[in-house]
Amino acid sequence: MKNDILIVDDDRMILDFTAEILQKVGSTPIVTSSPLEALEIVARQPVAVVVSDHYMPEMTGMELLTRVKELSPNTVRIMMTSAADLDLALTAINSGEVFRFLPKPWKEKDMIKAIKDGLRRYRLLESVRNDDDFILRSLAETIELKDPYTKGHCDRVAEYALLIAESLGLDDGIKRDIMRGSWLHDCGKIGVPEAVLNARRKLTAEEREIVNMHPAWGANVAEKANLPATVINIVLHHHEHYNGHGYPMGLAAGEIPLEARIVAVADIFDALRSDRPYRSGIPLETVLEMLADMRGAELDPVFVDLFVPLVRTREKGA
Repeated sequence: MKNDILIVDDDRMILDFTAEILQKVGSTPIVTSSPLEALEIVARQPVAVVVSDHYMPEMTGMELLTRVKELSPNTVRIMMTSAADLDLALTAINSGEVFRFLPKPWKEKDMIKAIKDGLRRYRLLESVRNDDDFILRSLAETIELKDPYTKGHCDRVAEYALLIAESLGLDDGIKRDIMRGSWLHDCGKIGVPEAVLNARRKLTAEEREIVNMHPAWGANVAEKANLPATVINIVLHHHEHYNGHGYPMGLAAGEIPLEARIVAVADIFDALRSDRPYRSGIPLETVLEMLADMRGAELDPVFVDLFVPLVRTREKGA
């Protein structure tokens, strides 16, 4: 662990004990008994994780961590609190002010785990803030390992979605978010058992319900990573249908975000063209006829009409 952990507690014995524990796992944290000094530290240098007691003379831990969030939004905030303040800690977590809380007296393993988890979250958020596309694409490829039949699917969906986005003249920022959303559109499948994903039979109602949860699960991951709204919309709404019969929210037509309607066309096209456990990939012209049949039902008719000639030219020229 790097030297970017700040511990704040007005009890010097707790500070020294915490520092000693973290040194055992390769970290030398910054420690202070003053919340005001803690704010000065966060203001002048990058801090990945702040662990703070709640009851302190200068201000409460809740007040400190709220101000830390204002100074450094990506800094992960952990609060130490007594069992009597459990409701306060849970409220802070639910409101997004605190990442985790540690009930006092805490155990060594719980402190170490909380800080390690905090560092992982900080590095993910920094990767996103620094536009680290490699990290995001690697995440998508990791998810594809659960289902060998979808290898390369996220890249192809991105390519097809960008064909539509470019024909619409969307700006580079939106196109980049559409690319990222295409990579991550199925990231929620990490919560779906492989036996269900790779089933060579019709799914049961219960199994279908599990699969249908993946957009919401994925959107939750994207939100926690502070990804842009465009990316979150794609992850959450790429299975909505133009006629309102999709999931998870049953949105229809213009209620569905434009970026999700674009990716839906690309996603369905590649799914039909690709081999699946229960069938082989379908020939190009047959798939294009199927897309035409989905105009105004599953898919936005405008985007189908844009996509069909573009992808026909692209695929036949490949």
